[in-house]
Amino acid sequence: MGGAFARHLLSDGFAVTGFDIAAKPRVALKKQGGKPVSSIAAVTRGCTVLVTSLPSIAAVNAAYYGKGGIVDTAKRGTVIIETSTLPLAVKHEIRERCAKRGIAVLDCPVSGTGAQAAVRDIAIYASGDRKAYAKAEAALKGFSRSVYYCGEYGNGSKLKYVANLLVTIHNLSTAEAMVMGLKSGLDLELLYKVIKDGAGTSRMFEVRGPMMIASDYRRATMKVEVYKKDIDIIEQFAADLHCPVPLFEASKPFYAAALAQGRAFEDTASICAVLEQMAGIQRKRQTKPKTTATPSISTRTRKTR
Repeated sequence: MGGAFARHLLSDGFAVTGFDIAAKPRVALKKQGGKPVSSIAAVTRGCTVLVTSLPSIAAVNAAYYGKGGIVDTAKRGTVIIETSTLPLAVKHEIRERCAKRGIAVLDCPVSGTGAQAAVRDIAIYASGDRKAYAKAEAALKGFSRSVYYCGEYGNGSKLKYVANLLVTIHNLSTAEAMVMGLKSGLDLELLYKVIKDGAGTSRMFEVRGPMMIASDYRRATMKVEVYKKDIDIIEQFAADLHCPVPLFEASKPFYAAALAQGRAFEDTASICAVLEQMAGIQRKRQTKPKTTATPSISTRTRKTR
């Protein structure tokens, strides 16, 4: 996600400074015309708007609260666009600890996959202080298809949980459809073309259907192991609300099965392979994908054109 954000901001005329703990994404940022640096402090030193895209709570703790992290080094008046999918309690802690240093945080989770981010086909659910949003709005629009201001801080995450609940279900329903098509002898390319144009389609059918047709999950837009974190967040959120989520609960075992089959680094579309095995269908299993890190912090400092 971070690499896609940086690339689109650069193409939209922003100057971008970025940091990642891995060297490879920093090299990629330099090739794209950005300015890679060797620490978080080097980003915060000259930037007034930051974008964080972090995969886990451990990464949040390191990036925000670690030695030389954002809380220690960001200047007063800095606005942070926090795009990660995290529990509400974690999001609120970020805001509270940053506020003590005069740093404003916006809760801005992303709706869309890594592949969608690559082509600027994502929606942003922005929430938090309206003045901070106004300062960050141009940057938000620089790496997304659409941006929604959703009111008070935390609303963005709540909307993301609802969106991911639907993604969880629709991904499985797409796999069910593909396996039924396979089992009945239908050509999957025909199935995809026809269903995509009818009432049964969904964004997950359109985005992940081609992976299922190819039975190739190596170029993961969302790894199964990472999405397990998102499933756990939705589960806890629903439990705290005492809200029934029967279809979501029925979907969870198939993601767990994908992990059990050694598909942690494959795309979540690989639950299709889980269903194929249950249906007695044998197609060639693809090899484990290579992992690629992306820059996790970027900033708008000025327009260059």
